[in-house]
Amino acid sequence: MKRRSVLLGALALTVASGAAATAAPRAAAGKRVVVYYQTQYTSGRYVSPLDLTRNKTGVTDVLVAAVHLNDLHGPYAPVHLNDDPPSAAKYDQMWRDLKEMQGQGVHVLAMVGGAAPGSFTRLDTEFDTYYPLLRDFIRQYGLDGVDLDVEERMSLAGIERVIDALRVDFGPGFLITLSPVGSALSGGGNLSGFDYERLYRDRGGDIAWFNAQFYNGWGSMTSTSSYDAVMRRKLIPASKVVAGTLTDPSNGGSGYVDPARLKTTIRSLVAKYPDMGGVMGWEYFNAQPGGTAQPWRWAAEVSSALARVR
Repeated sequence: MKRRSVLLGALALTVASGAAATAAPRAAAGKRVVVYYQTQYTSGRYVSPLDLTRNKTGVTDVLVAAVHLNDLHGPYAPVHLNDDPPSAAKYDQMWRDLKEMQGQGVHVLAMVGGAAPGSFTRLDTEFDTYYPLLRDFIRQYGLDGVDLDVEERMSLAGIERVIDALRVDFGPGFLITLSPVGSALSGGGNLSGFDYERLYRDRGGDIAWFNAQFYNGWGSMTSTSSYDAVMRRKLIPASKVVAGTLTDPSNGGSGYVDPARLKTTIRSLVAKYPDMGGVMGWEYFNAQPGGTAQPWRWAAEVSSALARVR
């Protein structure tokens, strides 16, 4: 989906992450401000997500990336968060911080898949072997949901089986999101293999929202045109389409929109679609305009732009 998904050697992985939560998750009130959190360390320094709540940015959802489901016959642990098992000591503080955020009402989800292939192929072809790994990981870390970022070919039956199993295992309050490239929601290009419109017809009630990637050539947030294209299909409601953008030019191949232009587009979207789902950013650690010193400012700026109807 995004700028990268860390690999160990040449093997394809699949990751999930999150924080502990004992209460049933509740739907985010109003519009969503979604932040992907993959870079937990930069230049050897831990990047805490807590500034998002300390500074009252309005963040609603933190998506920890990226979870990889590894070949059980390979040299690595069955589940990895980026380059390490999620239980690695380097993540101890992260899990504590995310649990604290959950206590303040922020949802913590795990992003599975992304640019590193393999996880969804395994879930598609060896479901009974690999789904329990994902299920047990979600339970262990008390996640509020999971973001299925399918960037490899997968069958429609396969993704529906994963969604069905998650719903049975975690109940109606569990958040299931997907993060297709933007054009996949408007009848265009697609990285996932299955048809998202068919998926929505079949399982729309189980999908909390889509994190649509309007960048890297799959759409744009320089104007409302890419979002408009989805709305013209008259299938997926605006409330379930969260507009995705890059937070820094280095986080993707193309499509970065500076904060001033982004806020103009967001305000236009809110005016056209008062019930739009919100905005997501890839990714947190270097988000502009604050950069690595104050990445939380991105979420605050987006919340401000969405505030017209929030």
